Amino acid sequence: MHPPPPAAAMDFSQNSLFGYMEDLQELTIIERPVRRSLKTPEEIERLTVDEDLSDIERAVYLLSAGQDVQGTSVIANLPFLMRQNPTETLRRVLPKVREALHVAGVEMQLTAAMSFLTILQDESVSIHAYTHSFLQVILLHLEHRDTGVSNAWLETLLSVIEVLPKETLRHEILNPLVSKAQLSQTVQSRLVSCKILGKLTNKFDAHTIKREILPLVKSLCQDVEYEVRSCMCRQLENIAQGIGTELTKNVVLPELIELSRDEGSSVRLAAFETLVNLLDIFDTDDRSQTILPLVKSFCEKSFKADESILISLSFHLGKLCHGLYGIFTPDQHLRFLEFYKKLCTLGLQQENGHNENQIPPQILEQEKKYISVRKNCAYNFPAMIVFVDPKNFHMELYSTFFCLCHDPEVPVRYTIAICFYEVSKLLNSGVYLIHKELITLLQDESLEVLDALIDHLPEILELMSTGGESSVQENKLSSLPDLIPALTAAEQRAAASLKWRTHEKLLQKYACLPHVISSDQIYYRFLQRMFTIMMTNNVLPVQKAASRTLCIFLRYNRKQEQRHEVIQKLIEQLGQGKSYWNRLRFLDTCEFIIEIFSKSFFCKYFFLPAIELTHDPVANVRMKLCYLLPKVKSTLKIPADKHLLQQLEMCVRKLLCQEKDKDVLAIVKRTVLELDRMEMSMDAFQKKFYEKDLLDQEKEREELLLLEMEQLEKEKQQNDGRPMSDKMFEKKRRDTKTPTQSLPKNIPISVPGPSSVTPSTSKEIKKSKLIRSQSFNNQAFHAKYGNLEKCASKSSTTGYTTSVSGLGKTSVLSLTDDSFRTRNASSVPSSFSPNTPLPSTSRGTGNSVDPKSSGSKDTQPRKATLKSRKSNP
Repeated sequence: MHPPPPAAAMDFSQNSLFGYMEDLQELTIIERPVRRSLKTPEEIERLTVDEDLSDIERAVYLLSAGQDVQGTSVIANLPFLMRQNPTETLRRVLPKVREALHVAGVEMQLTAAMSFLTILQDESVSIHAYTHSFLQVILLHLEHRDTGVSNAWLETLLSVIEVLPKETLRHEILNPLVSKAQLSQTVQSRLVSCKILGKLTNKFDAHTIKREILPLVKSLCQDVEYEVRSCMCRQLENIAQGIGTELTKNVVLPELIELSRDEGSSVRLAAFETLVNLLDIFDTDDRSQTILPLVKSFCEKSFKADESILISLSFHLGKLCHGLYGIFTPDQHLRFLEFYKKLCTLGLQQENGHNENQIPPQILEQEKKYISVRKNCAYNFPAMIVFVDPKNFHMELYSTFFCLCHDPEVPVRYTIAICFYEVSKLLNSGVYLIHKELITLLQDESLEVLDALIDHLPEILELMSTGGESSVQENKLSSLPDLIPALTAAEQRAAASLKWRTHEKLLQKYACLPHVISSDQIYYRFLQRMFTIMMTNNVLPVQKAASRTLCIFLRYNRKQEQRHEVIQKLIEQLGQGKSYWNRLRFLDTCEFIIEIFSKSFFCKYFFLPAIELTHDPVANVRMKLCYLLPKVKSTLKIPADKHLLQQLEMCVRKLLCQEKDKDVLAIVKRTVLELDRMEMSMDAFQKKFYEKDLLDQEKEREELLLLEMEQLEKEKQQNDGRPMSDKMFEKKRRDTKTPTQSLPKNIPISVPGPSSVTPSTSKEIKKSKLIRSQSFNNQAFHAKYGNLEKCASKSSTTGYTTSVSGLGKTSVLSLTDDSFRTRNASSVPSSFSPNTPLPSTSRGTGNSVDPKSSGSKDTQPRKATLKSRKSNP
């Protein structure tokens, strides 16, 4: 064979190519015998089984004459055979299984242990039959030479012990255990005996335990092998729970005291952990006179012993302090607190900056153990706050919390991020103390830390906004100016990574922001970012999360002018976007709008743009719309929305007649049947839809309340005769923010009553509305407002007149309100400015003045549709 030439010297001449082909042919010739020699005809014949054999016969044949892999397959299928034909399986198959297990390998043994356990859990046979057929097989293989196999059979036996009757346990397990636990038996046999004794304790009465089991327990606690002593020590917790408080104090506690002084570190560790887990059983005297001195001695010696003891101690320290709380003297309390603080910084005092390749392996291993210790300290931090009392947090634990939040290792910061919500709850009114640490974790370079923190981000931010140094709201989140930059930076960092699930979760949690920060802050800092993600992100769940969060932002936006701009942008850039992907996202947004807003809101702004997509040139868009049509129809109320129902029926009729795509047509037909079966909601309340109508009425009332509150703010500002300063505006926002933002919690909303609105003020309101309405009608709008005007024109013809309780007047809402007034361009970003033409992304706006729309393929059909709608009465 010729070696391949270097890439730089490759020769693509004819001779060279023929040489390469010869090499490839040689490789093919060499590989052919390898493929053919995988299975010989004799082996294939031996692996072939007659297809006419029943399942039982096939299993017997394979266990008798088949290969190991076939026998393993039969044993794995044993639970199925037991369910199908238990009698024949026990009579014919199980004896063959016993024979195969005598010489079986590790894989077949593990499979058999799992199958026997599955048969027990399935209850395919009675306990008596199971004991007779399977128990002896399990006991026989308990002491298998392979540790993994022995443990698998032991797990099966421990599950069997739970269901066996006492007499069977006594004769089949307890009596043989007396000899198995003797020193003359192997270490493996004595280890198995320890675990069985721990399980048996709960199955017998105290007299039997004291007479037959406790002597074996004492013997194994004093075994010559440290592995046996450690194993038996860990079973003392189960034994103590089975024998009661008195026997535990007289028998178990002395054994634990002795084992805590054992020469083996693993035995001492087992004794310490068992003592911690049994703290609730012992009375105050035992804790103060016996356990507390042992714990003190254990802590003092831990730094001199193996680091693994420190890991366990740091993990159980919270439970230990909780169990011994109340018996500490002030000096002991301080010593334990200082011990915890020392563990929190363990390993950080060493000099950093070394290359890992230059550090000896034992030092690296030690540093890993120190990281585990600090991680456990972070896990126990909430318990330590309870230990010192939250009132003393700033004095005693703040510096430790600061160190844990700034720890150089990710696992430590990840754990403290998980605990951050618990810490916030415990601090309550002192939560303002950890504002800076929240910002630090939000800005953490590791996305794992951010992911752990945002699980409870809404609850944390709510605590931050409602708690604080005082009850005055000016001292809450307004004193945390870095929060919004930290939130936006966290989202951008998640977006730039490949961890889209973290990004999706973060966007979902941002839905809580209307309850935390002002509407203007959301509008200028977050809303445009949601649009960008919907338009540019390539991950569908992320886009949907951004869409839903944007809808919630829109739902709680306090300025009608901003709401109309957002609605216009949704319709133009998504609903009429050039990319079919954007139009699909518009339909997702419509679905969220139906869920979050009232029916009247959807019908007023989004009904016509949604059904207009029945003419979309892309089949996927039409198909998605067909799936959405039943929800769209559910937003209509008869007779007020009769004209919209006619539009919907006309669009569906056109789809049925003109649709050429067979998949879309099939979905259209199914959708038509579903639409026909739907019952329409009426303007008046119906018993069948009472709950849904009540919820929708509440949503509509909240939306109207937002408008009325905005109008009241404007009138107050005009009456003052001077522009409202930022400070005044923030104060007014806070005064009116609470009722609006607590709407989902069903807190009653109080609105100023008639006494607060004088007749003259009412006249001024009506007059100003009339003037603004006239100025709106006379104003020349950019083409981007065209579609919104058309969408709302049908709805506004019927209008809806709703009386807002407490205002003593009737508010008639229409699109010709002051919502479309052009705002001061200096206060609006360029991306949202109504005076700045948006980039034309629609496929046709129906405006002949706009030269960009003239070349769109969809312009003519869309114009015809709109004309037909206008002519429709």
